[in-house]
Amino acid sequence: MGLSHQFSIWVLFSLLVLQSGDGFYLPGSYPHKYQVGDLLSVKVNSLTSIDTEMPFSYYSLPFCKPPGGVKDSAENLGELLMGDRIENSPYRFKMYTNESEIFLCRTDPLSADTFKILTKRIDEMYQVNLILDNLPAIRYTNKEGYVLRWTGYPVGIKVQDLYYVFNHLKFKVLVHKYEETNVARVMGTGDAAEMIPAVEKPGSEVPGYMVVGFEVVPCSFQHNPEAVKNKKMHEKYPSTINCDPTTVAMAVKEGQPIVFTYEVLFEESDIKWPSRWDAYLKMEGSKVHWFSILNSLMVITFLAGIVLVIFLRTVRRDLTRYEELDKEAQAQMNEELSGWKLVVGDVFRAPNNPALLCIVVGDGVQILGMAVVTILFAALGFMSPASRGTLITGMLFFYMILGIAAGYVAVRLWRTIGCGDCTGWVSVAWRSACFFPGIAFLILTTLNFLLWGSHSTGAIPFSLFIILLLLWFCISVPLTLVGGYLGAKAPHIEYPVRTNQIPREIPAQKYPSWLLVLGAGTLPFGTLFIELFFIMSSLWMGRVYYVFGFLFIVLILLVVVCAEVSLVLTYMHLCVEDWKWWWKSFFASGSVAIYIFLYSVNYLIFDLKSLSGPVSATLYLGYSLFMVLAIMLATGTVGFLSSFWFVHYLFSSVKLD
Repeated sequence: MGLSHQFSIWVLFSLLVLQSGDGFYLPGSYPHKYQVGDLLSVKVNSLTSIDTEMPFSYYSLPFCKPPGGVKDSAENLGELLMGDRIENSPYRFKMYTNESEIFLCRTDPLSADTFKILTKRIDEMYQVNLILDNLPAIRYTNKEGYVLRWTGYPVGIKVQDLYYVFNHLKFKVLVHKYEETNVARVMGTGDAAEMIPAVEKPGSEVPGYMVVGFEVVPCSFQHNPEAVKNKKMHEKYPSTINCDPTTVAMAVKEGQPIVFTYEVLFEESDIKWPSRWDAYLKMEGSKVHWFSILNSLMVITFLAGIVLVIFLRTVRRDLTRYEELDKEAQAQMNEELSGWKLVVGDVFRAPNNPALLCIVVGDGVQILGMAVVTILFAALGFMSPASRGTLITGMLFFYMILGIAAGYVAVRLWRTIGCGDCTGWVSVAWRSACFFPGIAFLILTTLNFLLWGSHSTGAIPFSLFIILLLLWFCISVPLTLVGGYLGAKAPHIEYPVRTNQIPREIPAQKYPSWLLVLGAGTLPFGTLFIELFFIMSSLWMGRVYYVFGFLFIVLILLVVVCAEVSLVLTYMHLCVEDWKWWWKSFFASGSVAIYIFLYSVNYLIFDLKSLSGPVSATLYLGYSLFMVLAIMLATGTVGFLSSFWFVHYLFSSVKLD
């Protein structure tokens, strides 16, 4: 009975994961054909602002609601975690049918509370985000001869102590004629039967169109509330509306209603359907982005090559010299013996807190594996910006699956440190499954209480909290324990030398070793700080990040540099007879997280200086701390594993008594 019950739980959550990922369906991955006159429905996403970083529901402000009531669109796990709340809207278009002066609704007179919230959202520069056929509304503005692109439009604007709301929207929908029907059907359905060309019936060639662009121009127009008192939604407004985005007229006043209208213009465009996201991806600064990344890659590759060459030559010379000494008389060899060769009996002595080291290394392998696989899939186009939430959903999925790797590495390292002793492997695997997720859960829960208190849509619903907990304990933890079992059964790594019973005294150092460990993080930080700027801009400034190919290269380069830095530092410590290299090798490359956190603080002060309120700053620092912890575990693991391999290779390559 217990086994069948457990099996049913696994099936339930497998279906849940598939459903949350829309059953491997990627929205926006195939064109949708519309006939002339077909209904197009506009959806609304959460209101967002770079001033507060707290999203709010679209209908938290006095906007017009659809006749059938507000309904949530299907959302995956990633969208919910990112704070997206996609809902239906009253805006409706007919394909290739231009309409103007369309009355939407007349709100109730603004109460004191509604007026206060509306003006507060205008002060905080909140943006309205609309979506048509999976394309966000884009807005173009001219500034000093440059055309700037923005997603969404502001709720309103403040001019001379008066608040004005944008209550008339001028939409432009770019369409392209539907081409190669049969090929598109194959792309859309994946059904082999669709590959057979159908016999066209006479008169069936009705022209179809695809949506390739969605532009919006917001206007503030002074309507007459009394003239539309008896008007119904989508009827014609009784007078002409002149939309001038350079002027504002609809002042928000307490006790007065707001009238909303819109117009829509369809325009045939040369933009092909696969290129319809280009306008969003070619945001300002793209040339600087490409040049900076390329320059950074060249410099860091050259620097890493120099470090590698110097390091290999130094170690090779030391090994050659020792082999020559080994052939001479014993007395002369003892006189020449120095440096790392003196710590042969202590180099594999168990470190302080060995269980914690095994746990953080196991979690680091899991996080690094998740990052590599996720970025690789994103670079291949499986997680495009058109597929909202897919990136976060994919990260969660890969993280849970890679629990096997975390358990395996943690337990096998535990057995290696214990010289083959299996005692306590279940505890190590269990703690490895709970260490990083537990800290992450604590941080996110604390931040979630702040979001709940602010009534933000960024707050994770309680039901989703339960789902995440069940995914953690019903999928991730069992997989980590399975990995731990495999690690317990695998042969442990045998040390090439014996460890003395009495530890050797470490000579007094001229400089503290922690200073070198902290300084070692500067080189890995140099490999990613330029890319980090664009990632931070994507997370906090609302820009679209899409150069996952470059990010994958930077990640590989970061791994190489972390390994090299840790090797060099470990070798330096061994040369001064400091045999406590275990934790130092971990923090040598993991210390890059300190510089990333300092960079995050710098970004908050100088780039997000408009961030308002202690809640917003706390959210920013909390999420930054979460990100920094994950980076420290991943980079520290790279440094430790490379140093472990190097020390094992170094002492097994020479003959030692």
